[in-house]
Amino acid sequence: MPVSLKKPSLHNRNKHQDGYHFDLLIQTLPSLAQFVKSNGYGNLSIDFADPKAVKMLNKALLLHYYQLSWWDIPDGYLCPPVPGRADYIHSLADLLAQDNGNQIPCGKQVKVLDIGVGANVIYPILGRAEYGWSFVGSDINPIAIKTASLICQANNLLNGSVLCRLQKDKTAIFKHIIKPKEFYLLTLCNPPFHSSEQEALASTRKKLTNLGKLTSPTQKAVFNFGGQHAELWCQGGESVFITKMIKESVVFKHQCLWFTSLVSKKSSLELIQKQLKVAGVIDSKIIPMAQGQKVSRFVAWTFFNKNERKDLFKKISGNTSVSIKNNSAY
Repeated sequence: MPVSLKKPSLHNRNKHQDGYHFDLLIQTLPSLAQFVKSNGYGNLSIDFADPKAVKMLNKALLLHYYQLSWWDIPDGYLCPPVPGRADYIHSLADLLAQDNGNQIPCGKQVKVLDIGVGANVIYPILGRAEYGWSFVGSDINPIAIKTASLICQANNLLNGSVLCRLQKDKTAIFKHIIKPKEFYLLTLCNPPFHSSEQEALASTRKKLTNLGKLTSPTQKAVFNFGGQHAELWCQGGESVFITKMIKESVVFKHQCLWFTSLVSKKSSLELIQKQLKVAGVIDSKIIPMAQGQKVSRFVAWTFFNKNERKDLFKKISGNTSVSIKNNSAY
């Protein structure tokens, strides 16, 4: 029996709607077996407070469902919860379909920029496997870029379709990454949403306490999904990061159809929406979705009007625009 994910709701094209099939995952990755045990309710599960178990589970998911032959990340780097990350990709596909006659555009002509690709290169993996999109992934961490590049080189799915670029200017987001004459249909981002290491640790302590893994105030808390400094926190938190992204997007407004970013905290929306007005965007959307164990959302904005967006798809679609008929949102 699959183990229920117990999430608020997952996208209807998400492969993980009905839970974790541990028997199949162990067949794909036998080393997962040592971390799988009965949870006391007659179901198989893992200890989600154990970073090694979390990494092994998500590695098994990537190998089993997403056409990978090899995937690994250094200890201490962010390990993505695959089901929630997949929801962002599927929701972005729906966003593009709205401007394309309710057809999801597929193929390499759909170029996507991933801000903060990380060592795990999760969004390019999912976008390539599900829709055949091509990606540029940027990151300020050289080790993350090196690891992501190795993953891309090791997998036929990614090799030649995903390019990793080091952002050497830590004050910039799109600058130095978006090259002249490049055009993207999407940018995506999972921004660091804590404002400090202390805030990130406090959040982790609360989560682990709820899981029954911390029994005293002096017990050390470990990030169960890992994460480097820039992956988890930045000065001002996600609202400051995203407003900076909106400001910088104005410079590149003719080189991207839809700019987007995850927004973890509902309280961040007020500042973000104010900045969208200041930036003079033509259209913006706040789109709710499931992300991990909670309901999240992403913000999307564009400097193209609806007719311009439709005309753009007519020019680029050709044979790469297809309708996903099974389990489509349309």
